[in-house]
Amino acid sequence: MFFGEYEHNIDDKGRVIMPAKFREDLGMVFYVTKGLNNCLFVYPKEAWEKRIEELGRLGDNQEQVRRFKRIFFSNASQNVLDKQGRVVITPKLRQEASLTKEIVFIGVNDHIEIWDAKNWEEYINMDDETYETLASYLDNPQL
Repeated sequence: MFFGEYEHNIDDKGRVIMPAKFREDLGMVFYVTKGLNNCLFVYPKEAWEKRIEELGRLGDNQEQVRRFKRIFFSNASQNVLDKQGRVVITPKLRQEASLTKEIVFIGVNDHIEIWDAKNWEEYINMDDETYETLASYLDNPQL
């Protein structure tokens, strides 16, 4: 399980230190792809395989499903950490998530998200919904 928020800087080559708290659960091989809301998703191998299985069950009959799968998988890269505990984020993925120098890693249960620090700050402060209001959706997601 991943949780917490960690700030790091990304260098010009796209290298960034993976937070130490995430490294052990992430494993030797992990996957990075385009996420939602202008971030990147990072999946350990087990969670990646589960996501592949879930998407496979959806079939390819609907255009929106095919399109999502194409974007999701075409942006994916298999990664390993270097000796310094860094991950290299491809130029395409850095562009997709509008990553600048300051980035934020957040743990979201079965995966990690990578955000540009400014975008993360804007996202968590984007409207008047309080944490309590958002929590009410957990009991009734149809609201």
